[in-house]
Amino acid sequence: MKKVGVAILGMGVVGGGTYKILKEHRELYQKSYKVDLTVEVVLERDRSKALALGIEEDRIAANIQEICSNPDVDIVVEVMGGVEPAKTFVLDCLRAGKSVVTSNKELFCKYSHELEAVAKKNHCGLFYEASCVGGVPVIRSLLDNLQGNNILSMMGIINGTTNYILTKMAEEGAAYEDVLKEAQRLGYAEANPAADVEGYDATYKLSILSSLAFHTKIPYTKIYREGITNISVADIEYGKKFGYVLKLLAIGKNGENGIEVRVHPSFIKSSHPLASVGDSYNAVYITGDCVEDVMLYGRGAGALPTGSAIVGDIIYCATHTNYQYSTFKNTEEAAQSTKFVENFESAYYIRLNATDRTGVLAKVSSIFAKCKISVAQMLQERGPVGEDGATPVIFITHVTRENNIKKAVQLINESEEVAKVAAVIRVVS
Repeated sequence: MKKVGVAILGMGVVGGGTYKILKEHRELYQKSYKVDLTVEVVLERDRSKALALGIEEDRIAANIQEICSNPDVDIVVEVMGGVEPAKTFVLDCLRAGKSVVTSNKELFCKYSHELEAVAKKNHCGLFYEASCVGGVPVIRSLLDNLQGNNILSMMGIINGTTNYILTKMAEEGAAYEDVLKEAQRLGYAEANPAADVEGYDATYKLSILSSLAFHTKIPYTKIYREGITNISVADIEYGKKFGYVLKLLAIGKNGENGIEVRVHPSFIKSSHPLASVGDSYNAVYITGDCVEDVMLYGRGAGALPTGSAIVGDIIYCATHTNYQYSTFKNTEEAAQSTKFVENFESAYYIRLNATDRTGVLAKVSSIFAKCKISVAQMLQERGPVGEDGATPVIFITHVTRENNIKKAVQLINESEEVAKVAAVIRVVS
């Protein structure tokens, strides 16, 4: 039986979950895959975390050099998070001939080109299933199951924190600030929640997934990003009247005019499969030219779901000798031949706080016409129930261009007949 030694860098929630799975399922893996996986050593600054998991004192390394020089370590699991010192440690391990499994989406998104170059040079495996969508096997699906397709688009709920917040706002009518505090108390959101609620986390993940799906490097800097901090319960409730559910969506499309990648709040029809994905669950909806539509759904975070993805990569690494690398030239920037669509098409939800005076709707209609925007649906509340005594007027537009909407918003806000544009949310057709 093949014996494979594992080292774990970081014994927090995910590191602890990974250790637990490897320990409890050791006999299963021996029987099923003919491989004996043992945790030889761990690296954790707070030694009490490792000791609390039952790890012997002599298996807690003092520094990364002890792991790199350990001949019994074949695979290193990096679950530290952040860029440094994780990047330095991973590169050191790859140079020492150790294959690496990581859950670090920021590190892999920003520096996969450097990590992969060193992995190739030293004939090491580099695996990252756990970096995107927790326990949902989306990366393995793109690499090993859907490669017969030309992937046309992907759309996903890939951040559990924001999905939890938006779900609670929709179900309970609670304000964003109150739900965020609850999410922090439950451990769904960090003390500084910016990475989640401002869309950075989803942007890093979309960069990784869209690069794999479209076979070209998609730097995170090319992705349009907008978070959920300005979302109000009022807009969620108005959306329901039109049959919509609000989600923070990561969207990637590969069309004739180029690649379109964006992360932002979106209204989606309540009948769409993604609309029913609630709480902290994640899902990715993929469309291929042969398979048509596929949706992968499950826990997007957590000790055991993420640990499941990590251990899956460990077993794959331990049972394969021909490692896979990117199908595209993995560089820091996008290839010059890759075209990006910035002025993308979408339908839009627009909420105005209109003044109570004659001609308001005529003026708005005139601006819409000038900006090549046509209205599909409209809702006007009776009486001054909005901000500053203004009347909320909601429009759902037909599909138009992003720049058309931006121009219309500018003109409406400059008009004396309309109080202001209170909200603009894209609508997924």
